[in-house]
Amino acid sequence: MLDRFVVTGTFTDDPFAIDIAQYIGLRDDISDTVALKTFANSEFCPRYMLDVYDEENIGKRLRGKIVLLCSVSTHDRSRNDLAMRTCILARAAKDNGADRVVLVEPDLFYSAQDRGPHRFGENEKDRDISDLKKFDGQPFTSLLYAQLLKASGVDAVVTVHNHSVKVQQLFSEIFEGHFHNMIPTEVYANYIKTSNFVQTGKDGDNLVIVAPDKGATPFVNAMWDALELSECKRVIMTKVRSGEREVSMTLSDQSEVDFDYLAGKDVIVFDDMVRTGSTIVQCCEHLKKGNPHRVCFGVTHFHSSPEAREKLNSHSIDEILTTSTLPDVMNRDCQGRLRRKLTVLKLAKWMARYVMQVYGEYDGRFDKNFYKVDMSSKNPRWPPPHLY
Repeated sequence: MLDRFVVTGTFTDDPFAIDIAQYIGLRDDISDTVALKTFANSEFCPRYMLDVYDEENIGKRLRGKIVLLCSVSTHDRSRNDLAMRTCILARAAKDNGADRVVLVEPDLFYSAQDRGPHRFGENEKDRDISDLKKFDGQPFTSLLYAQLLKASGVDAVVTVHNHSVKVQQLFSEIFEGHFHNMIPTEVYANYIKTSNFVQTGKDGDNLVIVAPDKGATPFVNAMWDALELSECKRVIMTKVRSGEREVSMTLSDQSEVDFDYLAGKDVIVFDDMVRTGSTIVQCCEHLKKGNPHRVCFGVTHFHSSPEAREKLNSHSIDEILTTSTLPDVMNRDCQGRLRRKLTVLKLAKWMARYVMQVYGEYDGRFDKNFYKVDMSSKNPRWPPPHLY
């Protein structure tokens, strides 16, 4: 029964939490489920809205419930603030009898802080002194975050495209396997094949997908599998350092085709995240020299900083395809000039479907239509054909 679920966000009227609740099929407004109170001294104190006249089930009214804590970054609240709110909300749910507390955090906080000044378990036994020294004086914050969540009452974590193998391993260990790292290859592949984002050709013979570095290769391989286009070719880029601050790009010898093959083709560079855009722009500039018809960039986590917007506005990138894991990217002000070439695939429906599948409540309603598209009218491809 869908009434097993209770959904809340870490701040009032969180659009992501509202979407998750809607797609799961909850009728109550999430603001009527929990009051997100803050005392005059600035301390956060939420209260789940239960029956005020019931004196027999005090501290037990969430029995049988799966509480979904939806947590997304927002420009007007720090991640530190949101993380503490998540911990307090989890404790409130458990203290009032919740069966399970599930954190749904598309961009997992503190994932970049995935090492400390000591070796941690078997996963880090090969770290040398020079690597340990880089983190001298710092905490292993991603480990701390996982431990805090667990101590607060979180039973499972659902995230999207986490880039750190170490973070994935430690969260899987701490949450005893209940760590779900969703890779949105299904979403990307569907959009690429059903829209006019690129022209794939017959069995993909007009499409080339690119890993900007060795680290992105597993993602590109997963994309190739999801696309199911046997003639689509894969390219891996390699950085060549010619000076202290001078780096150039070249095609790795592991690529399936040579540089001349790019002529007239549609090319998509895939990566898990972008912060400054320097490497991606350099990669796309090099690919442009092969005279492809179109060079696009697909990225899951788009950190919409002024620096990234300025660099990614480069003529070497024809269009950017990203997701809503960082919701600010859907704000036209945050998009800036990039709104002319930016398409956002909204993942709330896809994630809600997954959660329902995990807990045995999915009824098949989103098998075909499992994500939404956000595109500015400034984009030359507006309107998106499959939205109508």
